[in-house]
Amino acid sequence: MKLSTKSRYAVLAMLDLAYYGQKELPTSLSEISNRQDISLSYLEQLFSMLKKNNLVGSLKGPGGGYFLAKDSNTIYISEIIDAVEEKMETTSCNGKANCNNSQQCLSHKLWEDLGSHIRNFLSGVTLSEVIESNDKSFIKFKEYA
Repeated sequence: MKLSTKSRYAVLAMLDLAYYGQKELPTSLSEISNRQDISLSYLEQLFSMLKKNNLVGSLKGPGGGYFLAKDSNTIYISEIIDAVEEKMETTSCNGKANCNNSQQCLSHKLWEDLGSHIRNFLSGVTLSEVIESNDKSFIKFKEYA
């Protein structure tokens, strides 16, 4: 599973939108940029992908901005990552099992299994759960359901 800066910033921006945003009052990217210290141009790129994947909606013009396209308790962290990243892979061979001279390396299955656990975990975590658990250790809070 690829968890790059792009993924982390997209999740952080979506959490910001879920926490501070209101559907009736769209949030501008400059507000998110200021609160989260993420460059405005980077946010524009991310939100273009998030919008294309129907995770956010937007209003143009004065007072415009972005809002969540659905309730925060129905947006899973894995959806956000999928929207901004290519296929998630934890193996250096990108899942092709040709790590070592066209053969699977000894640790391939380990990294593949780790990727599955990460994906399963993030597929069960919503934006609202992260916000609600902000003062708790989230991994302990979720307890691998």
